[in-house]
Amino acid sequence: MNRTLMIIKPDGVAKQVIGEILRRVEGEGFTIRQLRLTRLSVEEAAAFYALHKERPFYGELVKFMTSGPVVPMVLERTSAVAHLRQFIGATDSTKAAPGTIRREFGTDVQCNAVHASDSDENAAQEIEFFFGKNA
Repeated sequence: MNRTLMIIKPDGVAKQVIGEILRRVEGEGFTIRQLRLTRLSVEEAAAFYALHKERPFYGELVKFMTSGPVVPMVLERTSAVAHLRQFIGATDSTKAAPGTIRREFGTDVQCNAVHASDSDENAAQEIEFFFGKNA
């Protein structure tokens, strides 16, 4: 079994689709190992997205991720990272496949309902960021 991190972003929380996203994730064979509702500070969001610091969208991303509560969670299943990325759809919601989380609940490239780790290495770092070393 492998683990990955998914975050329901502020737009997903504001649309009140947390339960529906969780239902779909579990229906896809993921086990939710840890989950919490939190609100990121500017410093936390800046640290979490530091790899994008040089990109033009970084400031807007930090502002968006601190605009409301988020729901980070640790998910587990075989090939967790790859399977979740395929399941949630393309980053740009308008280009995501029908039936994917981002197509169903997102509106664009930033307000795309969820974040998902993009590699096993990043998943481990992101899980530790939200849930500590013993997660």
